[in-house]
Amino acid sequence: MSLLFKIGFLEVSIVSMIDIGLVAALLYQIYKLLKGSVAIKIFLGFLSIYLIYLLVGALRMELLSSILGQFMGVGVIAAIIIFAPEIRKFLLLIGRSSLLSEDNALKNLLFFWKKREVRNFNISPIVDAAKTLAGGNTGALMVISKSTELKFYAESGDILDADLSKRLLISIFNKYSPLHDGAVIIHGGKIKAARCILPVTEREVPAQFGLRHRAGIGMSEATDAIILIVSEETGQISMAKNGKVLHNLSFQDLREILNDYLHNVEIDSRFENLESYEAMKKRKMAMTSKS
Repeated sequence: MSLLFKIGFLEVSIVSMIDIGLVAALLYQIYKLLKGSVAIKIFLGFLSIYLIYLLVGALRMELLSSILGQFMGVGVIAAIIIFAPEIRKFLLLIGRSSLLSEDNALKNLLFFWKKREVRNFNISPIVDAAKTLAGGNTGALMVISKSTELKFYAESGDILDADLSKRLLISIFNKYSPLHDGAVIIHGGKIKAARCILPVTEREVPAQFGLRHRAGIGMSEATDAIILIVSEETGQISMAKNGKVLHNLSFQDLREILNDYLHNVEIDSRFENLESYEAMKKRKMAMTSKS
């Protein structure tokens, strides 16, 4: 190993620096993943105990080291159970950026003989239905997926497998319809299911976001789909992706974002972090009052 320098008895090499850098990067990514959720406090608690365990081991406190060692052994299993949703998000994040992900060029080259499913479809029924629903202050929750049919979530509701149409979407979300309570899953130009149950985010969200918004944000955290939310109180349209949200969208913005999403154009930079949403709202209110 290439020795860089020594600090007392501690020898620091290039490999050691790379090791420290990778661990720091991993901890930072985990922190970003857990930030804003209750799990961050549990993670910091586990991390503190582990650091104490390393410290007492270095100081040769055998009894305390043995006790903490037993705790850490059980703690790994407990952490897997406690952090199951976060581990799933982390693996999903890796899967999106891996060499064999759905949209990766290397995968397309290696498996060129496989027929790719056509994922683009006419989004006009979605936009037109959103206009009508927003105009009548009718709440709606639509999950638009380009890569998978989301069968696990589709099976939590009623399977339709119907052609996408404006009239059908309006009928589903009609306040007197038995299918209006829940989400619609759209994939490949089909309405796969209605009345679907979505996971609710555990993060802190702005006060004006209700359960429909929390479910939309939670679904965007758990999958790579984009979620369209129509507020029942205000009629405003929001979209969620990767745990981030765009609020009070125009119908032109809605059409552009859906088109870009289906054509694999990068749209993540358009979405606001939930943590900065309140600050953004205050800035807009201050600018409005000055004008």
